[in-house]
Amino acid sequence: MSEQAPAERRALVTGATSGIGAEFARRLAADGWALVLVARDAARLAEAAAGLTDRYGHPVEVLPADLSTDDGCAAVEARLADGSPVELLVNNAGISLNQPFLRSSVAEEERLLRLNVHAVLRLTLAAVGPMIRRGHGAVINVSSVAGFAPVMPGSTYPASKAWVTAFSESVDLSTRRGGVRVMALCPGYTRTGAHERVGIDTSGTPGFLWLQPAQVVDEALRDLRKGRSVSVPSGRYKLAVAGMRYAPRSLLRRFTRDTRGRDDPRSG
Repeated sequence: MSEQAPAERRALVTGATSGIGAEFARRLAADGWALVLVARDAARLAEAAAGLTDRYGHPVEVLPADLSTDDGCAAVEARLADGSPVELLVNNAGISLNQPFLRSSVAEEERLLRLNVHAVLRLTLAAVGPMIRRGHGAVINVSSVAGFAPVMPGSTYPASKAWVTAFSESVDLSTRRGGVRVMALCPGYTRTGAHERVGIDTSGTPGFLWLQPAQVVDEALRDLRKGRSVSVPSGRYKLAVAGMRYAPRSLLRRFTRDTRGRDDPRSG
């Protein structure tokens, strides 16, 4: 009788066609994982999947879905519940807005919350149930260093990421007893093109603050193996997080600046 092949490891990655999500897909494919890639643009998904299959030879499913909508979330929830088991969920999809809160709209703010918060909640809940029944699995929720303090005046992005970090830590406390890990990944400035896509000017951001997606993903996977519930890539950002967590709020306010330069409620 022939030896049975080991079960195939499968990861589902949202926001998988660019930035950190694309790097997770590449790295996991290189490590032998089968993939389910989720993003809004079906053509870009198909192109990304074909490239990964040609290069690494592992199956790649594509699932076009807008996770800021109920239908998009429901489609991914259905895939997590049915079909070949997903051993790793990477909730990477998210957005920032290129305007401060006082100039924003309810529709724009709700879209940010639905993608950065609501979708993370729904997909994590859909994934961990089957994982716990199998006795193993993991979820990585991509958060941000910005979530540790109100460092961007007038921006609601840090608040959404503070929720992701606290949520991930809390859920991990309950799921790890069932063999399932949930980790918040909190990078700082990363060369993903996300800022440029929404028109945020980062020309004043010092070069030493920028991380590369490959570094972020390498440290995330290493911290997941170590059993950490929060991963902060790079020593400089670990130091920054320590400062944001323990420095007096009055001191933080002195060093906080409006990176968009448009948060004066008297202007405009």
